[in-house]
Amino acid sequence: MIQDSAPLELDDAFMQDPHSVYTRLNAEGSAHRVMMPAGVPVCGGLPVWLITGYEEVRSALADPRLSTDLNRTDRLFAQNEPDRNKRGAFSSALATHMLHSDPPDHTRLRKLVNKAFTSRAIEKLRPEIEQITGELLAALPDDDTVDLLDAFAFPLPIRVICLLLGVPLEEQENFKSWSKALVSGDSPAATAAASTAMIEYLGELIERKRRTPTDDVLAALVSARDVDDRLTETELVSMAFLLFIGGHETTVNTLGNGTLHLMRNLDQWEALRQDRALLPGAVEEFLRLESPLKHATFRCATEDLRIGDTEIPAGDFVLLALASANRDPERFGDPHTLDVRRPTGGHVAFGHGIHYCLGAPLARMEAQVAFGALLDTFPAMRLAIDPDDMRWRTSTLIRGLHSLPVRLNRP
Repeated sequence: MIQDSAPLELDDAFMQDPHSVYTRLNAEGSAHRVMMPAGVPVCGGLPVWLITGYEEVRSALADPRLSTDLNRTDRLFAQNEPDRNKRGAFSSALATHMLHSDPPDHTRLRKLVNKAFTSRAIEKLRPEIEQITGELLAALPDDDTVDLLDAFAFPLPIRVICLLLGVPLEEQENFKSWSKALVSGDSPAATAAASTAMIEYLGELIERKRRTPTDDVLAALVSARDVDDRLTETELVSMAFLLFIGGHETTVNTLGNGTLHLMRNLDQWEALRQDRALLPGAVEEFLRLESPLKHATFRCATEDLRIGDTEIPAGDFVLLALASANRDPERFGDPHTLDVRRPTGGHVAFGHGIHYCLGAPLARMEAQVAFGALLDTFPAMRLAIDPDDMRWRTSTLIRGLHSLPVRLNRP
Protein backbone atom coordinates (compact mmCIF):
# COMPACT_ATOMS: atom_id res chain seq x y z
CA MET A 1 0.00 0.00 0.00
CA ILE A 2 1.05 3.65 -0.42
CA GLN A 3 0.29 5.92 2.53
CA ASP A 4 -1.46 9.18 1.67
CA SER A 5 -2.21 10.63 5.12
CA ALA A 6 -0.47 13.76 6.39
CA PRO A 7 3.08 12.86 7.49
CA LEU A 8 4.09 13.02 11.12
CA GLU A 9 6.70 15.73 11.84
CA LEU A 10 9.80 14.59 13.72
CA ASP A 11 9.61 17.60 16.03
CA ASP A 12 11.29 18.37 19.37
CA ALA A 13 8.95 16.01 21.22
CA PHE A 14 10.30 13.25 18.99
CA MET A 15 13.90 14.34 19.64
CA GLN A 16 13.35 14.13 23.39
CA ASP A 17 11.50 10.80 23.35
CA PRO A 18 11.81 9.00 20.01
CA HIS A 19 11.23 5.55 21.49
CA SER A 20 7.58 6.17 22.30
CA VAL A 21 7.05 7.33 18.71
CA TYR A 22 8.90 4.31 17.31
CA THR A 23 6.83 1.96 19.49
CA ARG A 24 3.57 3.45 18.25
CA LEU A 25 4.66 3.48 14.61
CA ASN A 26 6.12 -0.01 14.70
CA ALA A 27 2.80 -1.37 15.95
CA GLU A 28 1.19 0.05 12.79
CA GLY A 29 3.74 -1.30 10.30
CA SER A 30 7.35 -0.97 9.21
CA ALA A 31 7.27 2.01 6.83
CA HIS A 32 5.81 5.41 7.70
CA ARG A 33 5.54 8.76 5.94
CA VAL A 34 7.11 11.44 8.17
CA MET A 35 8.33 15.02 7.80
CA MET A 36 11.80 16.16 8.79
CA PRO A 37 11.67 18.98 11.38
CA ALA A 38 11.47 22.42 9.83
CA GLY A 39 14.41 23.89 11.74
CA VAL A 40 16.97 21.19 10.92
CA PRO A 41 19.69 22.33 8.49
CA VAL A 42 19.96 20.64 5.08
CA CYS A 43 16.77 18.53 5.14
CA GLY A 44 14.26 20.57 7.13
CA GLY A 45 10.66 20.08 6.02
CA LEU A 46 11.37 17.21 3.64
CA PRO A 47 8.99 14.22 3.52
CA VAL A 48 10.71 10.86 3.99
CA TRP A 49 9.85 7.21 4.60
CA LEU A 50 10.84 6.16 8.12
CA ILE A 51 11.55 2.42 8.42
CA THR A 52 11.20 1.07 11.97
CA GLY A 53 11.07 -2.74 12.10
CA TYR A 54 14.23 -4.73 12.82
CA GLU A 55 14.08 -7.12 9.88
CA GLU A 56 13.07 -4.36 7.47
CA VAL A 57 15.81 -1.98 8.67
CA ARG A 58 18.51 -4.64 8.54
CA SER A 59 17.46 -5.71 5.07
CA ALA A 60 17.24 -2.13 3.80
CA LEU A 61 20.73 -1.32 5.09
CA ALA A 62 22.12 -3.84 2.59
CA ASP A 63 19.68 -3.14 -0.26
CA PRO A 64 21.56 -1.75 -3.31
CA ARG A 65 18.31 -0.18 -4.55
CA LEU A 66 18.60 2.32 -1.69
CA SER A 67 21.37 4.67 -2.77
CA THR A 68 23.48 6.92 -0.54
CA ASP A 69 25.16 8.62 -3.54
CA LEU A 70 25.56 12.33 -2.83
CA ASN A 71 24.91 13.45 -6.41
CA ARG A 72 21.61 11.60 -6.48
CA THR A 73 20.42 12.84 -3.08
CA ASP A 74 21.53 16.42 -3.81
CA ARG A 75 19.40 16.49 -6.96
CA LEU A 76 16.41 15.34 -4.96
CA PHE A 77 17.11 17.87 -2.19
CA ALA A 78 17.19 20.59 -4.85
CA GLN A 79 13.87 19.48 -6.29
CA ASN A 80 12.26 19.68 -2.85
CA GLU A 81 13.97 22.91 -1.85
CA PRO A 82 15.42 24.88 -4.78
CA ASP A 83 17.24 27.43 -2.58
CA ARG A 84 20.14 25.30 -1.35
CA ASN A 85 22.73 28.09 -1.03
CA LYS A 86 22.97 27.67 2.74
CA ARG A 87 23.98 24.08 2.23
CA GLY A 88 26.28 24.35 -0.78
CA ALA A 89 29.65 24.59 0.94
CA PHE A 90 28.88 21.74 3.32
CA SER A 91 27.62 19.52 0.53
CA SER A 92 30.47 20.00 -1.93
CA ALA A 93 33.49 20.15 0.36
CA LEU A 94 32.68 17.90 3.31
CA ALA A 95 30.17 15.33 2.13
CA THR A 96 31.96 13.62 -0.78
CA HIS A 97 33.01 10.59 1.23
CA MET A 98 32.27 6.87 1.38
CA LEU A 99 29.06 7.19 3.41
CA HIS A 100 27.65 9.26 0.57
CA SER A 101 28.72 7.00 -2.26
CA ASP A 102 27.75 3.71 -3.87
CA PRO A 103 30.06 1.10 -5.39
CA PRO A 104 32.49 1.30 -7.10
CA ASP A 105 33.43 4.67 -5.54
CA HIS A 106 32.49 3.44 -2.07
CA THR A 107 34.69 0.37 -2.47
CA ARG A 108 37.65 2.46 -3.66
CA LEU A 109 37.39 4.97 -0.80
CA ARG A 110 36.86 2.41 1.94
CA LYS A 111 39.91 0.39 0.87
CA LEU A 112 42.09 3.44 1.50
CA VAL A 113 41.40 3.41 5.25
CA ASN A 114 40.36 -0.16 6.00
CA LYS A 115 43.73 -1.31 7.36
CA ALA A 116 43.90 1.47 9.94
CA PHE A 117 40.65 0.36 11.58
CA THR A 118 40.96 -3.41 11.78
CA SER A 119 40.61 -4.99 15.22
CA ARG A 120 44.31 -5.88 15.19
CA ALA A 121 45.36 -2.33 14.34
CA ILE A 122 43.07 -0.83 16.96
CA GLU A 123 44.29 -3.23 19.66
CA LYS A 124 47.75 -1.70 19.29
CA LEU A 125 46.27 1.61 20.43
CA ARG A 126 45.01 0.23 23.74
CA PRO A 127 47.95 1.51 25.88
CA GLU A 128 47.58 5.03 24.51
CA ILE A 129 43.80 4.98 24.93
CA GLU A 130 44.22 3.83 28.53
CA GLN A 131 46.76 6.61 29.13
CA ILE A 132 44.49 9.31 27.69
CA THR A 133 41.56 7.96 29.72
CA GLY A 134 43.58 8.05 32.93
CA GLU A 135 44.80 11.59 32.27
CA LEU A 136 41.29 12.89 31.65
CA LEU A 137 39.85 11.24 34.78
CA ALA A 138 42.72 12.50 36.90
CA ALA A 139 42.05 16.03 35.65
CA LEU A 140 38.35 16.03 36.59
CA PRO A 141 37.59 18.83 39.05
CA ASP A 142 36.70 18.22 42.67
CA ASP A 143 33.43 20.10 42.29
CA ASP A 144 30.25 18.54 43.65
CA THR A 145 28.86 18.38 40.13
CA VAL A 146 30.80 17.62 36.95
CA ASP A 147 29.49 17.53 33.39
CA LEU A 148 30.86 14.14 32.39
CA LEU A 149 30.17 14.79 28.71
CA ASP A 150 32.12 18.01 28.57
CA ALA A 151 34.99 16.90 30.80
CA PHE A 152 35.41 13.28 29.71
CA ALA A 153 33.11 11.79 27.05
CA PHE A 154 33.86 14.46 24.42
CA PRO A 155 37.62 14.91 24.86
CA LEU A 156 38.46 11.20 25.05
CA PRO A 157 37.42 10.18 21.51
CA ILE A 158 38.54 13.51 20.08
CA ARG A 159 42.04 12.96 21.42
CA VAL A 160 42.07 9.37 20.17
CA ILE A 161 40.93 10.14 16.63
CA CYS A 162 43.28 13.11 16.45
CA LEU A 163 46.09 10.77 17.53
CA LEU A 164 45.22 8.48 14.61
CA LEU A 165 45.01 11.35 12.15
CA GLY A 166 48.05 13.26 13.36
CA VAL A 167 46.41 16.42 14.75
CA PRO A 168 48.56 18.26 17.30
CA LEU A 169 47.06 18.32 20.79
CA GLU A 170 47.00 22.11 20.94
CA GLU A 171 44.80 22.24 17.81
CA GLN A 172 42.08 19.87 19.00
CA GLU A 173 40.01 22.30 21.06
CA ASN A 174 37.74 23.43 18.22
CA PHE A 175 36.59 19.97 17.17
CA LYS A 176 33.93 19.66 19.84
CA SER A 177 32.15 22.89 18.85
CA TRP A 178 32.50 22.16 15.13
CA SER A 179 31.09 18.68 15.55
CA LYS A 180 28.11 19.86 17.60
CA ALA A 181 27.26 22.53 15.03
CA LEU A 182 27.60 20.18 12.07
CA VAL A 183 25.70 17.24 13.55
CA SER A 184 23.08 19.02 15.64
CA GLY A 185 23.39 22.71 14.86
CA ASP A 186 20.77 25.20 15.96
CA SER A 187 20.53 26.83 12.54
CA PRO A 188 21.73 26.62 8.94
CA ALA A 189 23.97 29.61 9.66
CA ALA A 190 25.71 27.78 12.52
CA THR A 191 26.18 24.72 10.33
CA ALA A 192 27.60 26.83 7.49
CA ALA A 193 30.02 28.65 9.81
CA ALA A 194 31.29 25.40 11.31
CA SER A 195 31.67 23.76 7.90
CA THR A 196 33.63 26.74 6.58
CA ALA A 197 35.94 26.70 9.60
CA MET A 198 36.52 22.97 9.29
CA ILE A 199 37.17 23.14 5.54
CA GLU A 200 39.79 25.83 6.11
CA TYR A 201 41.45 23.90 8.93
CA LEU A 202 41.51 20.57 7.10
CA GLY A 203 42.89 22.20 3.96
CA GLU A 204 45.69 23.82 5.96
CA LEU A 205 46.44 20.58 7.85
CA ILE A 206 46.61 18.62 4.59
CA GLU A 207 49.06 21.14 3.15
CA ARG A 208 51.25 20.80 6.23
CA LYS A 209 51.33 17.04 5.79
CA ARG A 210 52.26 17.50 2.14
CA ARG A 211 55.23 19.65 3.14
CA THR A 212 56.27 17.47 6.09
CA PRO A 213 54.97 13.88 5.83
CA THR A 214 54.03 12.18 9.11
CA ASP A 215 53.16 8.62 10.13
CA ASP A 216 49.38 8.72 10.49
CA VAL A 217 46.16 7.92 8.64
CA LEU A 218 45.66 11.40 7.20
CA ALA A 219 49.21 11.53 5.84
CA ALA A 220 48.56 8.16 4.16
CA LEU A 221 45.46 9.61 2.51
CA VAL A 222 47.46 12.62 1.31
CA SER A 223 49.96 10.22 -0.24
CA ALA A 224 47.15 8.27 -1.89
CA ARG A 225 45.95 11.53 -3.41
CA ASP A 226 49.31 12.90 -4.50
CA VAL A 227 51.25 9.76 -5.41
CA ASP A 228 48.71 7.21 -6.56
CA ASP A 229 45.87 9.57 -7.56
CA ARG A 230 43.34 7.27 -5.88
CA LEU A 231 41.05 10.08 -4.68
CA THR A 232 40.27 13.65 -5.63
CA GLU A 233 41.15 16.69 -3.53
CA THR A 234 37.50 17.08 -2.53
CA GLU A 235 37.35 13.41 -1.55
CA LEU A 236 40.52 13.87 0.52
CA VAL A 237 39.03 16.73 2.55
CA SER A 238 35.70 14.91 2.88
CA MET A 239 37.34 11.68 4.05
CA ALA A 240 39.30 13.59 6.67
CA PHE A 241 36.05 15.20 7.83
CA LEU A 242 34.24 11.85 8.01
CA LEU A 243 37.03 10.27 10.06
CA PHE A 244 37.05 13.21 12.47
CA ILE A 245 33.28 13.30 12.98
CA GLY A 246 32.60 9.58 12.74
CA GLY A 247 35.62 8.80 14.86
CA HIS A 248 34.27 10.54 17.93
CA GLU A 249 30.49 11.18 17.74
CA THR A 250 29.61 7.49 18.07
CA THR A 251 31.90 7.06 21.08
CA VAL A 252 30.80 10.29 22.77
CA ASN A 253 27.18 9.22 22.69
CA THR A 254 27.89 5.61 23.64
CA LEU A 255 29.68 6.87 26.76
CA GLY A 256 27.03 9.44 27.62
CA ASN A 257 24.00 7.26 26.90
CA GLY A 258 25.50 4.20 28.58
CA THR A 259 26.38 6.16 31.71
CA LEU A 260 22.88 7.63 31.91
CA HIS A 261 21.26 4.20 31.76
CA LEU A 262 23.69 2.74 34.30
CA MET A 263 22.93 5.59 36.69
CA ARG A 264 19.23 4.93 36.21
CA ASN A 265 19.78 1.21 36.84
CA LEU A 266 22.27 1.02 39.69
CA ASP A 267 21.89 -2.74 39.98
CA GLN A 268 23.50 -2.96 36.54
CA TRP A 269 26.29 -0.60 37.64
CA GLU A 270 26.92 -2.82 40.64
CA ALA A 271 26.93 -5.94 38.45
CA LEU A 272 29.72 -4.42 36.36
CA ARG A 273 31.62 -3.37 39.47
CA GLN A 274 31.54 -6.95 40.69
CA ASP A 275 32.38 -8.62 37.37
CA ARG A 276 34.40 -6.77 34.74
CA ALA A 277 34.09 -9.74 32.40
CA LEU A 278 30.60 -8.38 31.70
CA LEU A 279 31.99 -5.15 30.20
CA PRO A 280 32.25 -6.18 26.52
CA GLY A 281 28.67 -7.43 26.51
CA ALA A 282 27.54 -4.37 28.46
CA VAL A 283 28.94 -2.07 25.79
CA GLU A 284 26.92 -3.96 23.17
CA GLU A 285 23.85 -3.52 25.36
CA PHE A 286 24.46 0.25 25.64
CA LEU A 287 24.72 0.40 21.85
CA ARG A 288 21.49 -1.54 21.46
CA LEU A 289 19.41 0.19 24.11
CA GLU A 290 20.29 3.80 23.28
CA SER A 291 21.92 3.69 19.88
CA PRO A 292 24.33 6.62 19.40
CA LEU A 293 22.84 7.04 15.92
CA LYS A 294 19.05 7.16 15.78
CA HIS A 295 19.05 6.82 12.02
CA ALA A 296 21.40 5.81 9.25
CA THR A 297 22.39 8.40 6.66
CA PHE A 298 19.81 9.35 4.01
CA ARG A 299 19.04 6.92 1.24
CA CYS A 300 16.92 7.34 -1.84
CA ALA A 301 15.10 4.67 -3.78
CA THR A 302 16.54 4.13 -7.26
CA GLU A 303 13.46 2.15 -8.29
CA ASP A 304 10.05 1.27 -6.91
CA LEU A 305 10.42 -1.19 -4.05
CA ARG A 306 8.38 -2.76 -1.30
CA ILE A 307 9.31 -2.54 2.38
CA GLY A 308 6.96 -4.53 4.55
CA ASP A 309 3.54 -3.95 3.05
CA THR A 310 4.40 -0.46 1.78
CA GLU A 311 5.35 0.55 -1.76
CA ILE A 312 8.22 3.06 -1.82
CA PRO A 313 8.21 5.02 -5.11
CA ALA A 314 11.48 5.56 -6.99
CA GLY A 315 13.06 8.88 -6.03
CA ASP A 316 11.67 9.01 -2.49
CA PHE A 317 13.92 9.51 0.53
CA VAL A 318 14.22 6.70 3.07
CA LEU A 319 15.39 7.01 6.67
CA LEU A 320 16.32 3.80 8.49
CA ALA A 321 15.61 3.94 12.24
CA LEU A 322 18.49 2.04 13.83
CA ALA A 323 17.27 2.96 17.31
CA SER A 324 13.81 1.57 16.60
CA ALA A 325 15.17 -1.67 15.14
CA ASN A 326 17.31 -2.15 18.23
CA ARG A 327 14.21 -2.08 20.44
CA ASP A 328 11.97 -4.16 18.24
CA PRO A 329 10.20 -6.65 20.56
CA GLU A 330 10.06 -9.15 17.70
CA ARG A 331 13.87 -9.34 17.88
CA PHE A 332 14.79 -8.46 21.48
CA GLY A 333 12.98 -9.63 24.59
CA ASP A 334 12.06 -6.88 27.06
CA PRO A 335 13.68 -4.41 24.64
CA HIS A 336 13.36 -1.22 26.74
CA THR A 337 15.28 -2.71 29.70
CA LEU A 338 19.02 -2.44 30.31
CA ASP A 339 20.47 -5.90 30.87
CA VAL A 340 24.28 -6.11 30.89
CA ARG A 341 23.99 -9.91 30.85
CA ARG A 342 21.88 -9.95 27.68
CA PRO A 343 23.32 -12.24 24.99
CA THR A 344 25.34 -10.04 22.65
CA GLY A 345 24.92 -9.63 18.94
CA GLY A 346 22.21 -8.73 16.52
CA HIS A 347 21.92 -4.98 17.06
CA VAL A 348 22.35 -2.61 14.13
CA ALA A 349 23.84 0.36 16.02
CA PHE A 350 26.85 0.22 13.67
CA GLY A 351 24.73 -0.46 10.60
CA HIS A 352 24.88 -3.48 8.33
CA GLY A 353 26.12 -4.22 4.83
CA ILE A 354 28.75 -2.28 2.90
CA HIS A 355 28.30 0.84 5.05
CA TYR A 356 28.88 -1.00 8.34
CA CYS A 357 30.74 1.44 10.61
CA LEU A 358 34.45 1.36 9.84
CA GLY A 359 35.27 2.64 13.33
CA ALA A 360 33.28 0.01 15.25
CA PRO A 361 36.39 -1.72 16.70
CA LEU A 362 37.74 1.65 17.89
CA ALA A 363 34.42 2.72 19.44
CA ARG A 364 34.09 -0.61 21.25
CA MET A 365 37.60 -0.44 22.68
CA GLU A 366 37.27 3.17 23.82
CA ALA A 367 33.95 2.40 25.51
CA GLN A 368 35.29 -0.67 27.29
CA VAL A 369 38.38 1.19 28.52
CA ALA A 370 36.35 4.25 29.55
CA PHE A 371 33.66 2.39 31.49
CA GLY A 372 36.24 0.19 33.18
CA ALA A 373 38.16 3.27 34.31
CA LEU A 374 35.00 5.01 35.55
CA LEU A 375 34.05 1.96 37.59
CA ASP A 376 37.55 1.79 39.08
CA THR A 377 37.94 5.49 39.80
CA PHE A 378 34.45 6.59 40.80
CA PRO A 379 32.55 3.53 42.05
CA ALA A 380 30.03 5.71 43.92
CA MET A 381 29.30 8.07 41.01
CA ARG A 382 25.66 9.15 40.74
CA LEU A 383 23.53 11.46 38.59
CA ALA A 384 23.40 15.02 39.88
CA ILE A 385 19.96 15.84 38.46
CA ASP A 386 16.68 14.08 37.83
CA PRO A 387 17.11 12.00 34.65
CA ASP A 388 13.76 13.28 33.41
CA ASP A 389 15.32 16.77 33.28
CA MET A 390 17.98 15.67 30.80
CA ARG A 391 17.78 17.27 27.35
CA TRP A 392 18.72 15.52 24.13
CA ARG A 393 20.46 17.18 21.21
CA THR A 394 18.29 18.20 18.26
CA SER A 395 19.48 15.95 15.47
CA THR A 396 17.84 13.58 13.03
CA LEU A 397 21.04 11.54 12.98
CA ILE A 398 22.58 11.18 16.43
CA ARG A 399 21.10 10.37 19.84
CA GLY A 400 23.11 12.27 22.40
CA LEU A 401 22.66 14.38 25.51
CA HIS A 402 23.42 18.08 25.83
CA SER A 403 25.10 17.46 29.16
CA LEU A 404 25.49 14.77 31.79
CA PRO A 405 25.83 16.27 35.30
CA VAL A 406 27.15 13.72 37.82
CA ARG A 407 28.46 13.68 41.37
CA LEU A 408 31.73 11.77 41.33
CA ASN A 409 31.61 10.98 45.06
CA ARG A 410 35.34 10.33 45.16
CA PRO A 411 36.41 7.56 47.53
